Amino acid sequence: MSNLVSPSAFFILEHFAHAELFDGCAYVWEALERLSDYLKERELGKIEVDIPSSVHLVNPSLISIGSGTVVEPGAYIQGPCIIGNNCQIRHGAYIRGDVIAGEACVIGHDTEIKHSILLDRASAAHFNYVGDSILGNGVNLGAGVKCANLKLDHSPVTVVVQGERYKTGLKKMGAIIGDGAQLGCNSVTNPGTLMGRGSIAYPCVNVQGFIPERGKAKPLQKFQIAANGAT
Repeated sequence: MSNLVSPSAFFILEHFAHAELFDGCAYVWEALERLSDYLKERELGKIEVDIPSSVHLVNPSLISIGSGTVVEPGAYIQGPCIIGNNCQIRHGAYIRGDVIAGEACVIGHDTEIKHSILLDRASAAHFNYVGDSILGNGVNLGAGVKCANLKLDHSPVTVVVQGERYKTGLKKMGAIIGDGAQLGCNSVTNPGTLMGRGSIAYPCVNVQGFIPERGKAKPLQKFQIAANGAT
């Protein structure tokens, strides 16, 4: 098994409060398979901040929100989920459950997130869709970025890395985006996209496959065109 698809190839986990999600994972996407069970095993329901009356909390006993986090009026949060300290959950944010956000994350206006993991300082601030995905430390999604998670033929997602094919077994898998990667406004990642640390997707680009760490990819290898879908 190539270490190119291990969690350590994408993330520094030593400061992430939920690093155990990745313990023993041979493949980085295995953390998504563990996410639901991990949340079921947590003691949830600890909300350490004031919640405006216009915020919709669904299953509040399954929602934990850390100190210093700001939840703006009009947000929708469905448990189970864990939102860390000093995050921003802005007006119109739509959190659909099975979500973990680390420290100082931003989930912004009209951003929809489901079954995903955000490491510390990850930002999906404006009109984003993040489904069945992992955003690394300091990742920034520009306005309108979509992480599509479902192939148009609904077949399981397969990942190809340097000629080696991996059958994930996942019908829904969005993007794995390494620490510090940046995606420009209105770009779209196809199901099963892997972006290495510090990599960049320019605005309005369709991204698929495996994008190595910045500086290791030839320009024509970075981005390819393919069909995508999101549910």
